[in-house]
Amino acid sequence: MNIILLGPPGAGKGTQGDLLSDRTGHPQISTGDLLRKAVKEETDLGKRAKGFMDQGLLVPDEVIMGLIEEVLRSEKARDGVLMDGFPRTVAQAEAVDGFLAARSAAIDHVVSMEVDEEELVKRLLGRAAEEGRSDDNEIAIRQRLKVYREQTEPLVSCYSDRGVVRVIDAVGTVEEVAQRIGEATAK
Repeated sequence: MNIILLGPPGAGKGTQGDLLSDRTGHPQISTGDLLRKAVKEETDLGKRAKGFMDQGLLVPDEVIMGLIEEVLRSEKARDGVLMDGFPRTVAQAEAVDGFLAARSAAIDHVVSMEVDEEELVKRLLGRAAEEGRSDDNEIAIRQRLKVYREQTEPLVSCYSDRGVVRVIDAVGTVEEVAQRIGEATAK
């Protein structure tokens, strides 16, 4: 089963992705985690990505698509993957479709995690204080939310046409949201 967790920054995709990956046994693809690791390790990719991330902008496709393709074509992804916050654009979604089609697979569920914008800002500012993340200041947060609305939110319509979107309320305890996602992906 191939699942995408889609939602704005701060919706809880990473937390829920970890739980869902544990439950399903499918490898989790989190470009945010991959990119933050590269930034922390100061790899060439990390240095390049940091400039975009600090401004609240999406990292360009050419920087991350090779990593994604490698995971999607790997043997560990044979029975399915969980994509946490990826794809982010229609072009990325089309590339993912191509990678999966090469394995006679497709996206089974897109979980659209919905949270009010002010709640997202509050969550992300709290995370910034806990983790000291330079990409979580209020100006960058609001920019990231704007970019999400413009570039990523259209994926909901794209996938809705296929009948695979499952909209869930992502406000509540971690357990409550996990239960909603579990119910949505069991259909």
